[in-house]
Amino acid sequence: MRVSGSDLFWKFEIDYWFKQLNSSAHGLSSHVATTKLQENPHLKKVENSIKRELFLVLEQFRSPLMLLLIGAIIISAFLGDTSDVIIILVIVLSSGLLSYFQERNANRIVAKLQAMIGLKCTVYRDGIAQEIDTHHIVSGDIIEFNAGDMIPADCLLIVSNELYVNEASLTGESFPLRKEVGVLDENTALAKRTNSLWEGTNIISGSARALVINTGDETIFGSIVQSASQHVESSFEKGIREFGLFLTRITVGLAAIIWIANLMFHKNIVESALFALALAVGMAPELLPAITTIAMSSGAKRMLAKKVIVKKLSSIQNLGEVNLLCTDKTGTITEGIIHINRIIDISGNENEFIRTLAFWNATFETGYTNPIDEALKKMPNTASEKPQKLGEIPYDFIRKRLSIAIQTSSARMLISKGAFNEIRLICSSVYMANGSIEPIEKYRKTIDEQFEHYGEQGFRTIAICYKTIGAIGISKEDESEMIFAGFILLADPVKTGIVETLSELEKLNIILKIITGDNKNVAQSIGQQIGIKDPVIMTGKELLKVGPEALEMRVKSIHIFSEVEPQHKELIIRALRKSYTVAYLGDGINDVSAISAADIGISVDNSADVLKDAADIVLLEKDLSVLLDGLKEGRKTFANTLKYVYISTGCTFGNMFSVAIASLFLPFLPMLPKQILLTNFISDFPYLSIAADSVDPEQLEKPGKWDIKRIRRYMIIFGIHSSVFDVITFMTLFYFLKVKEAEFQTGWFVESILTEIFILFIIRTHKKFFKSIPGLYLFLLSVFGFILTIVLPYLPFGVETGLVPLTWQQLGSMLLIVLVYSITADFLKVWFFKRHA
Repeated sequence: MRVSGSDLFWKFEIDYWFKQLNSSAHGLSSHVATTKLQENPHLKKVENSIKRELFLVLEQFRSPLMLLLIGAIIISAFLGDTSDVIIILVIVLSSGLLSYFQERNANRIVAKLQAMIGLKCTVYRDGIAQEIDTHHIVSGDIIEFNAGDMIPADCLLIVSNELYVNEASLTGESFPLRKEVGVLDENTALAKRTNSLWEGTNIISGSARALVINTGDETIFGSIVQSASQHVESSFEKGIREFGLFLTRITVGLAAIIWIANLMFHKNIVESALFALALAVGMAPELLPAITTIAMSSGAKRMLAKKVIVKKLSSIQNLGEVNLLCTDKTGTITEGIIHINRIIDISGNENEFIRTLAFWNATFETGYTNPIDEALKKMPNTASEKPQKLGEIPYDFIRKRLSIAIQTSSARMLISKGAFNEIRLICSSVYMANGSIEPIEKYRKTIDEQFEHYGEQGFRTIAICYKTIGAIGISKEDESEMIFAGFILLADPVKTGIVETLSELEKLNIILKIITGDNKNVAQSIGQQIGIKDPVIMTGKELLKVGPEALEMRVKSIHIFSEVEPQHKELIIRALRKSYTVAYLGDGINDVSAISAADIGISVDNSADVLKDAADIVLLEKDLSVLLDGLKEGRKTFANTLKYVYISTGCTFGNMFSVAIASLFLPFLPMLPKQILLTNFISDFPYLSIAADSVDPEQLEKPGKWDIKRIRRYMIIFGIHSSVFDVITFMTLFYFLKVKEAEFQTGWFVESILTEIFILFIIRTHKKFFKSIPGLYLFLLSVFGFILTIVLPYLPFGVETGLVPLTWQQLGSMLLIVLVYSITADFLKVWFFKRHA
């Protein structure tokens, strides 16, 4: 429930809101929080399971083809044709329910995956900090924020420390905005409300504590349409949609022509209409949405078993198209476990004073948890005292340093550590091995040479400095005239087995490029260790000197991008996307823009909330071998989806086209409408199992690619091939065997279904069909469909559909035609995929 005045909450003092929201500086009580949660209108909108399931069932019958079939049922019932009503109704209900169960299972898989990576935040309840799901936030909660956190509600600041927030999703402003506690005029523009935090934005640096004012639809983010919440159609989805529309247009157009032509030949108007409708259903790729959904949900389930979580099912298809992987090196190329090799002065000697400075700086850091500080905290501390923390200037990606103010027994000190260049710039003096302080000017060359030397040895090197201060309060302006103390040498060894993993990536025809903020020398050393003989390296500074068009060409030849900043990463990814389908793997908040810019953004489970929110795929382990398995699953899913596309454009389309043309020359319908629908229904069972089919290793060696031109060529070539054998079937039945109407329809019914079943085994592999083992379900359902097709004319139900028993001569002729069709189709298939590889 919206509280009075919450539309303009930035104009009130924090104490006013404590009273209004029944809260305090210690947060809500558990009782009040529970009551508010139960009254939350956002949670009340969640539908009950029965209503949701019923809606899903009805969704299966909303397609134009399904509605046409329902219309056919009504017409047949009006004409008193009970058998047609029952048969078509059974087919419609069976198809709809089958799709429902498959989609329900797919939705459940997605729901489980989403639950595994749900965003959480730290709130105060009963004065105790606890981590809860962001969906359980209510107005009056006190939330603790640190760098990398997503903001889950509209909030008013209580405490802030060098807080910078990215509000680009709301204001369009790309630069982070500094936030501070205060009271503002009610007419203050959104981009200048510096005392407020907004849902959908994220913390860039610093820390804060804030009071939740509005949640859910009552927030600014919830009340407007955000571009991030809109579905962006992937290239695969666009291709599938356009292809489906292309086939549907051909289908409906052909059906309309056939219906008119049959009327011109003075055939029954109702029978002709039902025949044309059945043709439309038979030719249309009605299973395409179901196949893609099932294939993707099956892939998501398999990927979860391999420690890869898919946030959006469509991401799996995109993953199958990836041919370039960009990643940082920490945790992927290297172990990701920072070891402190040495802490040394400018003479290269280990120094206990500098070691203590580094320990204190890391121990009192609260703004941004990182592996370097964790490693420094674990060092043995020989200091005789524990100082008091006076203040902190958190790390950010502009200054690239962290400063802590402390009070020791003898002095107040400001200790800063960070990137070497940024630390050196703020120093005017240098700490010597004997404890004396000298001007830095005459030692700059020595310091720079040492930094270069440690980088060439493969060490990531950061610097540390300090100075005494007078005042208790500190700000960024105090980071000047400091004393350069020394170096912290960090070791992060290359992962065991990484060379083999990179070799596997190469076999999959995936190019790897490393993007790192590390020094050029460190990057070169790592590149050589993983097998790149002469790594071509481009630094962030060099990147900015290259024009956009030239950059698109240059990035292709670069192995490693070093000394890059967040905005550089985005430039690199956008340039690479001109030539590749790019996946980007990152785990730091400085990777957000790059992940958003990539075709596939990949994060890890322990990364910042904002990163997991931006990513398409989340790894439970930051390991390239885990991602390697995910890439293979993506290609497998892509390949299985394309199998149905090829089948529906070749044999199925050819068969239905032949039936349509034959209807114009025969004195009777070549197949009854209900027989066409039954043909479609029986072949649907093995087709649905395509999603779980095995895929040849050869098909996984190259990225999947949606190629509409190749599919059209396939449709023409295999459609003609299928139609040729349909003509042979037609000639055999009508002129050679001289069968009557019922036998003709039964013979063509058997031939049509068997060719659709056999073409499935042929098209599922690019090599000779007998050299590839199909999936178990596909094999069993195909055998079931084969047996059902053969015996159906001899069953009582077959009589109801107009089928009649065939003689051994008639059945043998149909089986011989199917056999020759399959053999020639297999040769044609091998030729086609070699020619159009």
